[in-house]
Amino acid sequence: MQFIDGGVTAPKGFTANGMLCKIKESSTKNDLALVFSEKLCNAAGVFTQNKVKAESVKLTKENIANGKAQAVIANSGNANACTGEQGAKVARKMASLAADVLGINSGDVIVYSTGVIGKQLPVEKIEKNIQSLKDGLSKEGHKEARTAIMTTDTHYKECAVQTVIGGKTVRIGAMAKGSGMIHINMGTMLSVMTTDCAISSQMLEKALRKSVAGTYNCVSIDGDTSTNDSLTILANGMAGNDEITCEGEDFDVFYEALNAINTQMAKKIAGDGEGATKLIECNVSGAKDVETARGLAKAVISSSLAKAAIFGSDANFGRFLCAMGYSGFDFSPEKTSITFESAENSMRTGATDFIGEQKGKRTSLKVFENGVPLDFDEALAKKVLQEAEIKINIECKDGTACGTAWGCDLTYEYVKINGDYRT
Repeated sequence: MQFIDGGVTAPKGFTANGMLCKIKESSTKNDLALVFSEKLCNAAGVFTQNKVKAESVKLTKENIANGKAQAVIANSGNANACTGEQGAKVARKMASLAADVLGINSGDVIVYSTGVIGKQLPVEKIEKNIQSLKDGLSKEGHKEARTAIMTTDTHYKECAVQTVIGGKTVRIGAMAKGSGMIHINMGTMLSVMTTDCAISSQMLEKALRKSVAGTYNCVSIDGDTSTNDSLTILANGMAGNDEITCEGEDFDVFYEALNAINTQMAKKIAGDGEGATKLIECNVSGAKDVETARGLAKAVISSSLAKAAIFGSDANFGRFLCAMGYSGFDFSPEKTSITFESAENSMRTGATDFIGEQKGKRTSLKVFENGVPLDFDEALAKKVLQEAEIKINIECKDGTACGTAWGCDLTYEYVKINGDYRT
C-alpha cells in the first residue's frame, strides 16, 4: 500500500469539479462541488447522530438505502438545516439538477451541504451554474472540488492510497472538510470517498463502520456534533478485481487501505480545528479493552481545560487525569503513567537533572508514573508542548488494549471565529 496524489479522482472512472456560485454572498472561494462516476457504484455511508439533521443528510440516507449511488453534489456557505419543507425541496432540487445534467437517476445522487444553520439555501444559484459545473468535470477537478466544501477550514483536506487486491491495482480517494462543530458522535463533518475496488455494498459498509470507530469517531475539536456530518463512499468496481462479498484476505487488504486513509483524514481535520495552533494525539495503552482505551483518549482530547493547558504549553497533567476520571470508563489511577512527546527534533536539553529522553526526531518527557507525580523539568515540558504536534501517551496497566484520539488546542481565535460566524 502507498499514498498517492489525486484525491477523489485517483480511482478509475471518477471525475470532479468545483466552482464559485456565491451561495453565501460574501464568498470568494469555490462553494459548489460535483463528483461523478462513469458507472453506477455500490455505496455506503455514516451520518451525524444529532437528532437535528440537515435536509441533505435526510435525503442522502434515503437515496443510498439501496446501497447505490453515482454522484455527489455538495455546497458550502449554507447548511440547509432547520429549514423545514422548503429546505427538503431544495435538497431534492439539488439532486435532480445534478441528475439531469449527468443523465442519471436523481435517487443515485448524494447531497451534501455545510455552512450556516437556519437559513434557506438559494438553490437558484446552483441551478444557474449546474451546467458549467458538469462541463468542467475532469480528473484534475479534485483540486477545485476539495476547496468548494471548505467553510472555516484554513486548508483543503484530501488523500489517496493505492494497493493490490486479487492481482489488480485498487485505489481509494477522499476529500473532507472539518474545522469547527466537530465531536466524536460520528464527527466526520463532510467526507467524500471514492474507490475503483469491486466490493459489495454490504462489505463496503462493514469496512467503513469498522474503520470510522477508530478514526473519524476519535476526533473532537469543540464538543459540538454537527447537524450535517456525512461520510459516504462510492465503489464503481473498475479496478477489475473479483468482487469482495465476504470477509477474507481481499477484504483485509481493502480495510487496511481504507483505514490508513481515514486515519490520515482524521488527523488532518483535528489539526485544522478552528483557531488551532497544535494537533494533539492522545494514545492510551494498557486498557482493559479497546472501547475503554478509546473512551479515555477521547475524554482527554475533548476536555476544554486540557485543551487550554496545551494552548498555554502548561504541563498540567492533572487535567488529563481529571477528564479520564469523569469519562465513565474504568481505569486504575494508581497504576497510570503519563508521558508527553514532541513531534520534531527541535530541542536540545543539555541537562542531567530531569526525566527526559531523546527518541530520534522526538523528545519524550514522563511527568506522572504509577499514580505519582515526577520531578520533571518544567522548562523542557514547556518546549515539548510548544511543538505543532504533541503526543500524550498514557499507560494504564489494566490490560493490553490500545486506543488513540485526536484533537487540538483551545485558543482565543476559536471564540473570535464563532462569535461572529454568521457575519
